[in-house]
Amino acid sequence: MSTDPLELIQHEIAGVLTRTDRDEIERVAEELADAERILVTGSGRSGFMAHAFAMRLVHLDLRVHVVGETTAPALAAGDALVAVSGSGTTTGTVRAAEEAVRAGGRVLAITTDAGSPLAESASTLLTVPAATKHRGADEAATMQPLSSLFDQALHLVLDAACLRLAELRAVDNTSARAAHVTTERAARPAAPTARFGALGRGGYSTARADSGSC
Repeated sequence: MSTDPLELIQHEIAGVLTRTDRDEIERVAEELADAERILVTGSGRSGFMAHAFAMRLVHLDLRVHVVGETTAPALAAGDALVAVSGSGTTTGTVRAAEEAVRAGGRVLAITTDAGSPLAESASTLLTVPAATKHRGADEAATMQPLSSLFDQALHLVLDAACLRLAELRAVDNTSARAAHVTTERAARPAAPTARFGALGRGGYSTARADSGSC
């Protein structure tokens, strides 16, 4: 085994991707392509990957919310919930999936464990056969700590789903760029400058804030 960390990580990710079912990726893409409204949920490091996926879905011109955000709506009939948990046992994520089912929505579960509580709530399942922090007997071997291998492979698997989604929805780079956030390109106002004068009453310096350019 190589002692180069990048080669080791590449080798581990390649092993996971080789064992990932392409038909499951295709089903996720097809489900999301027709979804009227999508909600995404996950906790911890899985949550960061879920947030990144939500942003990519926005760029593909889909209506997306992240569960737990202040603007997220209540789950409703017809919604598609993308629920991400490496172990498939994360309490909040499993609860959100169960609530989606009760509300009449669909659950797209993404996990390492096809027999987990999260998978049981799923109408569509995407199994990423990587390692989690629990190091289950059926999980892939890894030299990396905690859920690093799952997080890395998950990001690439979800990007593969986005690639298929882009094809299904006829979204190219130009149209995706048009959906990209524009506020970060807005001109920033000049920082206020303070002009200090003589000492005022009580020995305090008098100052005037000026919003002009520096």
